Amino acid sequence: MMRRRIFRRAAVVLVAAGLLSGCSDWQGLNSLPLPGVKGTGPGAFTIQAQMPDVDNIEPNSRVRVGDVNVGTVRKIERQGWHALVTMELNGDVELPANATASLGLTSLLGSLHIELAPPTDVPPVGKLKEGSLIPLESSSAYPSTEQALAAVALLLNGGGIANIHDITEALSVAFTGRENDLRSLIEQLDIAIGHLDDQKQDIIDATESLNNLMGQIAEQKPVVDKALRTVPDALAVLRDQRQNLAEVLTQLGRFSALAADSVNQTKEALVQELKDLGVVLEELADAGPALTRALSFLPTFPFPKETLLNWMRGDYANLTLVVDLTLSRIDSAIFTGTRFECNLTWLELQWGRTVGQFPSPCNHNVPPPGGNPLVAPYRWDQGP
Repeated sequence: MMRRRIFRRAAVVLVAAGLLSGCSDWQGLNSLPLPGVKGTGPGAFTIQAQMPDVDNIEPNSRVRVGDVNVGTVRKIERQGWHALVTMELNGDVELPANATASLGLTSLLGSLHIELAPPTDVPPVGKLKEGSLIPLESSSAYPSTEQALAAVALLLNGGGIANIHDITEALSVAFTGRENDLRSLIEQLDIAIGHLDDQKQDIIDATESLNNLMGQIAEQKPVVDKALRTVPDALAVLRDQRQNLAEVLTQLGRFSALAADSVNQTKEALVQELKDLGVVLEELADAGPALTRALSFLPTFPFPKETLLNWMRGDYANLTLVVDLTLSRIDSAIFTGTRFECNLTWLELQWGRTVGQFPSPCNHNVPPPGGNPLVAPYRWDQGP
């Protein structure tokens, strides 16, 4: 009776599960969540991983961390050209957010599972939590049993083992009697590799410089393109002017010959002129201090810099200066003995400015240049 009840309950459960899941989602018992598996306890959380290849893995497969079952695969979907695996993990699983996911085998003939592990090439970051996604670049797959057997079959069936004997025999024939040469070659290779290793930084610097140069050339690509388009036209112009260029070179050769002949003919005279010029330059050099003093005198005339302190003491100088700019004084100082003599004096007499005038040949009633002011009669209109 007890067995019948168990069978009836199991049948009812299976029928109910089939009805709830629907005909389209029913893919066998693996499509149903199994009771008692990992990832269903308190605190369990769901994550996803993008996997490159999940050909032989099924829902309800195990998820392991360090050979310990910590979860279960719940769903496998196609996402582009890779698979998206949904997993449920126990609440006590502690892995960084950048953990890796690998498709592995429990043993050579064992079942497949998902292996989670911390990253080995970068420092751990964050923590896996509900809704975390392991990207495709952090996923991989271990070689399967089929791949290992296929590789062994390829190696054993014409994969190259039969040719090892021929290769060995050919190498033996090639190196027989050339052991010293081979040893010397290996030593030279070792020395050359050592030199290359010593110059490693220089090689890196040269490569970086070349890379920078290529980058600059790439930035100047429009200029380079324009230059490449212009060069053929320039070469065409040179080709068209080839005869003229040849004629220019010929005439230049003739001019060089004439210049050389002229130099040869005037060589002695040129040498003599240079010698004479040397004497002049020597005299100028001897007169250098005097020239220097003259240059310091001319800009400061009439107060030479060298003698300025002899008459000027302190910050001022006592100086009395009388400047006579009357017309008669200018006449007697500048125009005496010229054709303009007495013109300015007569102009001044016309203005009546005769007081204090010294006897002059101009202040008489006879216009210049005749007449004597001492004997000339006085005129009423000439002023007091």
